[in-house]
Amino acid sequence: MTLHMTTLAGGNALSTFRAQQLQPALEAIHPKISGIAARFVHLVATDAAPTPAEHERLSALLTYGDPYTGPEDGAAILVTPRLGTLSPWASKATDIARNCGIAMRRVERITEYRISLKSGLLGRAPELTAEQLAQVAALLHDRMTESVVADRAAAAALFTELQPAPMEHVNVLGGGRAALESANTRFGLALAEDEIDYLVNAFTGLARNPTDVELMMFAQANSEHCRHKIFNAQFTIDGVAQDKSLFGMIRNTHQLAPQHTVIAYSDNASVMEGGEVERFVAKMASSADSISATSYQKSSATQHVLMKVETHNHPTAISPFPGASTGAGGEIRDEGATGRGSKPKAGLTGFTVSKLWGSTVGKPEHIASPLQIMVEGPLGGAAFNNEFGRPNLAGYFREYEQEVAGVQRGYHKPIMIAGGVGVIDAGLTTKIEFPAGSLLIQLGGPGMRIGMGGSAASSMASGTNAAELDFDSVQRGNPEIERRAQEVINHCWAQGAANPILAIHDVGAGGLSNAFPELTNDAGRGARFDLRAVPLEESGMAPKEIWSNESQERYVLAIAPESLPLFKAFCERERCPFAVIGTATEERQLVLEDTAVVAGDQKLPVDMPMNVLLGKPPKMHRDVATVQRQFAPMDLNGVPLQKAVIDVLAHPTVASKRFLITIGDRTVGGLSHRDQMVGPWQVPVADCAVTLADYKGFAGEAMSMGERTPLAAINAPASGR
Repeated sequence: MTLHMTTLAGGNALSTFRAQQLQPALEAIHPKISGIAARFVHLVATDAAPTPAEHERLSALLTYGDPYTGPEDGAAILVTPRLGTLSPWASKATDIARNCGIAMRRVERITEYRISLKSGLLGRAPELTAEQLAQVAALLHDRMTESVVADRAAAAALFTELQPAPMEHVNVLGGGRAALESANTRFGLALAEDEIDYLVNAFTGLARNPTDVELMMFAQANSEHCRHKIFNAQFTIDGVAQDKSLFGMIRNTHQLAPQHTVIAYSDNASVMEGGEVERFVAKMASSADSISATSYQKSSATQHVLMKVETHNHPTAISPFPGASTGAGGEIRDEGATGRGSKPKAGLTGFTVSKLWGSTVGKPEHIASPLQIMVEGPLGGAAFNNEFGRPNLAGYFREYEQEVAGVQRGYHKPIMIAGGVGVIDAGLTTKIEFPAGSLLIQLGGPGMRIGMGGSAASSMASGTNAAELDFDSVQRGNPEIERRAQEVINHCWAQGAANPILAIHDVGAGGLSNAFPELTNDAGRGARFDLRAVPLEESGMAPKEIWSNESQERYVLAIAPESLPLFKAFCERERCPFAVIGTATEERQLVLEDTAVVAGDQKLPVDMPMNVLLGKPPKMHRDVATVQRQFAPMDLNGVPLQKAVIDVLAHPTVASKRFLITIGDRTVGGLSHRDQMVGPWQVPVADCAVTLADYKGFAGEAMSMGERTPLAAINAPASGR
């Protein structure tokens, strides 16, 4: 069907402050550039031309912000969402328009920049060359999430629908190990040598060739990111076999002192004992298949405290804003997907980077600079927390790069850490081992071709992966959709023992290909899924992209068939998308069927025993030797005290972190007691963050974090004490 395109010019898209910030960089490209202005332009795709009344309503809906007062002519650069993707803005705006009764396929927003140049001596303004326009465009868009087109007509390519790409088979039976090695490189699977041998043996035993969907799924589920292979490796140090892995040493702390711990190392977050609280929550009077009389209600309950911290280093290194944003979003989902559903409460964010200025050690071109990471990354993390509605109350920032004993130490690949605390009903901390026949549901946003192979890519050394694979492995965030999904989860757990959620996991690394097998394996079940039941907002996606993309703001969960009407009612109330993707089976086999295919070798993208996917590939072994280093004694002779004091106080690790704090909301939710600011002058030096357990009492939770990693360059054990 041919779509009708309506173009509506919008308001100003570039503040005076931002334009002034861009000016020096623009003048470096061409000294005659005198200014830059930008406006939003909206493209509306409908099945038929809008009537005059519909056009008026569209115009009213898309008129917002300050009016555009810049030039209408001059050199133009049009920045669109990345071609072939649906932007978070488009998904929200389209949803709002439809709820307003406007029939449309989609509305998309692009930004039209106009470059002004000073006139020459003869009164003629110079023109920018194609190369100069490309340099300006590079300043104005993020290649991770945006594309550049020549004019408004070319932007219509945003709505082009592509034919689905076919599934591939890898000829292991005919080509043996070499065929799998080639696929490992081509798809960026990051499979180790012993894992390649494992798969060759497994599929030789099954007497068939693996599909690219199965290989991508295996790579995500068994990546370092998901399986912590180095953390769980068997170490031999100086010829002595160690009785505990690194992870075993961490677990040992809990084994020696398990008091007051409810869950540790077995769910999406850990849980410790809480106490009695007076809840004030939105609760619905519900029957088996409907909801009514929604109201805020007080009730007494035993509520435990959950904690989670994780890193999102690889995506933040490639594209800082979306990398840090989805790092915060993924950690929030982990909190919400603990037990049978829980509630995130307060967060923390931290960054470690190399020198912001003056670094002498080069980096891969596709990795952001430390300065870029610290300008854009914190904004990304704060934006997600702000838009989701969670206060960020703690964190840290360290800059470190130094030559130690002839070795250059630093963080060109940064650390981006996201964490937080939440609450969970004492009766809902344990997932139920759901029976065969249970419905397997995706809750949240649609799938798109983003974050492909993210867990495998993050497991590879930066620089060993192709740049395009690195860019493909970064996700994009949509906190508003995640908020909707969390509200659905809140309604479910507020039902107490009648909670329809039997088990829940967040969709993160590896997408559905990791989340659904994890969900079903924990219950000791297999599953059968329908590939075409997965909601999509992008055309032309191959089966492996549908199954393994890391589109954010999604959860997978299991409910009983009889709970579906009630769950559907919760989702409709919150306008949160969901879809029944499959059914749990007694047989421990994972089957993914492509119902768009009638028959043939494209019919079953996945038909794999669970013990092959999540079995026990060979355990990693590391044989290492202790390095004895000699350090010259510190000599401070000749170092002026005044300069030393100023250098220390001005060091980013020591200096004020106010710029990382004031970008975030610290009071949303109404339960923040102590944030980062202290005293009458609100100096950001708090030792910990404190939240209240409820709106009535004086009990609460405290969280704090600290690190001193540079000490590890001299004395590793001392850095952890």
